[in-house]
Amino acid sequence: MIALIVVLVIILILIGWSVGIYNKLVSYRNRFKNAFSQIDVQLKRRYDLIPNLVEVAKNYMKHERDTLEAVIQARNQAQQAEKNVAGQPENAEAMSNLAGAESQLSGALGRLFALSENYPDLKANQNMMQLSEELTSTENKVAFARQAFNDAVMNYNIYREKFPNMIFANAFGFSEARQFTVDSPDQREAPKVSF
Repeated sequence: MIALIVVLVIILILIGWSVGIYNKLVSYRNRFKNAFSQIDVQLKRRYDLIPNLVEVAKNYMKHERDTLEAVIQARNQAQQAEKNVAGQPENAEAMSNLAGAESQLSGALGRLFALSENYPDLKANQNMMQLSEELTSTENKVAFARQAFNDAVMNYNIYREKFPNMIFANAFGFSEARQFTVDSPDQREAPKVSF
């Protein structure tokens, strides 16, 4: 009788321990998904600012149509990539596509700002200065949100990879999450905004 009670207690402890691991995996996964939603908010703000910036620049930079179109095209691609990731930030391929699209957008914005240096009237335009300041602020918020997301992903992945947690993680489909990183060193810099 005592042996049966001991076995039942051990089984209940193992079940409780397993439930605890599962619940903690869910908690960590939800934390990094929430962290991505913070990136999502800032990226949407950034995407909304870019058409206004291009519209103001268009009036001054009539001969730079290719650059302006490249910015809008890069913005649209990044926005589509962001939509693909929004529902599933644990999807490594979608995260990689978003990082690539964001790098292209940063490059296009960098070219726009470099060309704008040749237009003193554009640099003095009040709307352009305000939009540039908002974009700079948004870039900083995106950077902070990316850091928070990467920290949450790291915590999730560490917990997921520990033994015996990895057994439960694999059994219940908790796959490894990918951090939001850029692959090329020259793409690591935010576009310089100075008007």
